Amino acid sequence: MSQHVLDRPAWSALTGPHAHFAERRGDVLRYPADVTPFLGMPSSAPSAQDWADAAALVGPGGLVPLAGLTGPPPEGWEREFRAPGVQLVDDGVDAAPDDEAVRLTVADVPEMLALVGRTRPGPFLPRTIELGTYLGLRDGDGALVAMAGERLHPPGWTEISAVCTDPSARGRGLATRLVRALAHGIRARGETPFLHSAADNSNAIRLYEELGFRLRRDVTFAAARVPAAN
Repeated sequence: MSQHVLDRPAWSALTGPHAHFAERRGDVLRYPADVTPFLGMPSSAPSAQDWADAAALVGPGGLVPLAGLTGPPPEGWEREFRAPGVQLVDDGVDAAPDDEAVRLTVADVPEMLALVGRTRPGPFLPRTIELGTYLGLRDGDGALVAMAGERLHPPGWTEISAVCTDPSARGRGLATRLVRALAHGIRARGETPFLHSAADNSNAIRLYEELGFRLRRDVTFAAARVPAAN
């Protein structure tokens, strides 16, 4: 049975539109460590060689994401975390541009990293901005108070990620505006937006469903740590 490109979005992206980012060992691919921590296995049921190649890519003590994989990691690997999540896809999102949203650049990364540090939306690293368009909203003093952007890019799809709002600016619909603006840009390219959320983040899931996203599938966010070198 063939898999949908969203069943293993990191692999689909690294063998597709994000191939220029791919670091390879055997048939295993990963993004550069300062871009994003995601890694793509060639199968949902990796072989012993695939696991060995993944270990070589991330190095002793490194983390290998397990999302989309079946079966346990090799003996001696330590499961670092496991958390339920959901994947949602565009099902009639009311997408629209936002005249006040600014496209963020490399010069904005320090401020973006600070906002991520205060809000914890998920992995955002010094070069994550290279994955796609990131939009932000600033307050009257010019401080960045909300942002969202594009992360994984499987063929025909673009993931909306890093959706976050500073605590001082919540309750004003800023995240909604940014998601709608990103969805508009993604659709303008002829692609479809999708996103992920922790399963227990009921407020975010409700917001996304009200915007026009629908649940596609449940996912498990997990990772295993490569044994340290002897």
